[in-house]
Amino acid sequence: MSLVTLDKLTKHFGPVRAVEEVSLEIERGETVGLVGESGCGKSTLGRTVLRLYEPTSGTIKFDGKDLTRVTQRVLRPLRRHMQMIFQDPYASLNPRMSVGAAIAEPLEIHELAPTKAAREARVQELLAKVGLRGDAAKRYPHEFSGGQRQRIGIARALACKPQFIVCDEPISALDVSIQAQIVNLLEDLQTAESLTYLFISHDLKIVQHICDRVAVMYLGRIVELAEAKALYRTPKHPYTQALLSAVPRIDPKARRDRIILQGDVPSPLAPPSGCAFHPRCPVKDKPEACFKELPRLRVLSNGTQAACHVAD
Repeated sequence: MSLVTLDKLTKHFGPVRAVEEVSLEIERGETVGLVGESGCGKSTLGRTVLRLYEPTSGTIKFDGKDLTRVTQRVLRPLRRHMQMIFQDPYASLNPRMSVGAAIAEPLEIHELAPTKAAREARVQELLAKVGLRGDAAKRYPHEFSGGQRQRIGIARALACKPQFIVCDEPISALDVSIQAQIVNLLEDLQTAESLTYLFISHDLKIVQHICDRVAVMYLGRIVELAEAKALYRTPKHPYTQALLSAVPRIDPKARRDRIILQGDVPSPLAPPSGCAFHPRCPVKDKPEACFKELPRLRVLSNGTQAACHVAD
């Protein structure tokens, strides 16, 4: 049984259709990447999965429990098993709390360490796991670099021994030299702590490295879902092909011809009829269905799922 199962999960902010009928299963121990342009609904989906945003419709099942049908009182003890690593390490930590207090806070909330000594011991253990010295507990966030702050955020996310972590662009605010360190840390922790990740990012090279499967979003919907190797080797959806064509490649033989998309991303206030991508789609002689019928995810010949009328 999958650890996380989404069925037609939808989130609207008034007339804005941020996430539309997303269905996705995440297996225990795997990393599913979520990619797409800014504003496509990636972060909104991640926060809705954890019920930081209340879903408009659809279901979220975690370890067999339907989170959309439980009260906040029932949801609260379940939250310790689902955590989030935020994008901005500078904004995600309270500047008035010491690092030790910030990491210990979830331990107090969920009553996982009954005494102050037990909390302090757990904080020291967590700091060591993320590669920080023990004396960091007495210092404040402004005394650390961006990479160190993200390590603190990871330690806080690990405090309750979660099963599932949403990584919301955890390296995008960091220097390139630090990004690889954080990605390697996340991989090591996944093995050591038996973690499952939803890894949200716009960095396609990092996603290729860390993820088992990749879901591509466009205007609130998943338009392609595939094993990472298959997606990068033979992308099927025209949007995915355009995204991957922009990834820099060192090997000249591995380079793809750059696909330049015309126009802007349509407004989620009024998405186009039929396929939302059709106004920018580079495919010539598109069938009438592209303009009138909403394509649904379907399994193609190589096992990839794509929401496209012309993909084969």
